Amino acid sequence: MARIVFLGLAITSSWGNGHATTYRGLVRALARRGHEVTFLERDVPWYAAERDLPAPPGCRTVLYRDLDALFGHAGLLRRSDLAVLGSYVPDGVAVGEWLLAEAGGVRAFYDIDTPVTLARLARGDDLYLAPHLVRGFDLYLSFTGGPTLATLEREWGARMARPLYCSVDPELYFPENAPKRWDLGYMGTWSADRQPPLDALLCAPAKAWPAGRFVVAGPQYPPDLVWPPNVTRIEHVAPGGHRGFYNAQRFTLNLTRADMAAAGHSPSVRLFEAAACAVPIISDQWPGLETLFTPGEEIVLAETPDQVLAALRQLPEPRRRALGDAARRRVLAAHTCAHRAAELEVHA
Repeated sequence: MARIVFLGLAITSSWGNGHATTYRGLVRALARRGHEVTFLERDVPWYAAERDLPAPPGCRTVLYRDLDALFGHAGLLRRSDLAVLGSYVPDGVAVGEWLLAEAGGVRAFYDIDTPVTLARLARGDDLYLAPHLVRGFDLYLSFTGGPTLATLEREWGARMARPLYCSVDPELYFPENAPKRWDLGYMGTWSADRQPPLDALLCAPAKAWPAGRFVVAGPQYPPDLVWPPNVTRIEHVAPGGHRGFYNAQRFTLNLTRADMAAAGHSPSVRLFEAAACAVPIISDQWPGLETLFTPGEEIVLAETPDQVLAALRQLPEPRRRALGDAARRRVLAAHTCAHRAAELEVHA
């Protein structure tokens, strides 16, 4: 058994926070493997108002109000076998310096936003990480694999950069025999760089196929966006509703942030969630995707509205089902929370 401490953005609230899903699954899997896990989270108003899981299973959660309160938990770090700081933690540089000074075991950084982090470092933006911290951690865990790992070690001095992708809990995500409410759906928090591909791969097909049924779920979309009349908008789907949301779709759309797509090897947790539900995925293209799913057999790749419409309207039903089933088998074989917990043990 190891004593593991996470200092992450938020585990108690998933509101506009994709980190929560990753942390929740990982700590549950670590606890099942016999580890003692504590999660330290900054108590901020915007998450406190939307706290959908105040006591996540698998860990003891400690909320702290400011840095002074956090620093009072130094003894916890000294007793830990592994202390992990996550990306986007408020006052991340100060927290990282404290962790490096106090932690008694392996000291790691878990970057759930690696391409964004590297872009910030390159322009001297130390919102949550600084170059001296990259060099100081014993282990740099990255949501992005591939060539980015070598960049972290060669250009930024990371001692040991290793991939630790997002994952899915198969006890929470699985196929259901539910009516299909939508032909194509998408779930994700709004971002300016993802809106153009969303327009091209969902809104344009919706306009071209008025009889089709489409849905976009996620917070922070500008109120002045005009959606086609056959696109349903849902402000937020809490994690407990994700499985039902996916199972109500004939196909689901996966879109990747621009920085993530440019770096490649950066799968989204939504990709694995949908696949675990055996919902066929239509995805944008980026380097490394073919190492996760076989195009044409386990996933549909699309660059244009016509390619999306061809999948939605022309793919025979048995072939549609086979795509989803194949993707589910791939995820269960390699991308569950249990796989990630075992990988973390090896890395640390």
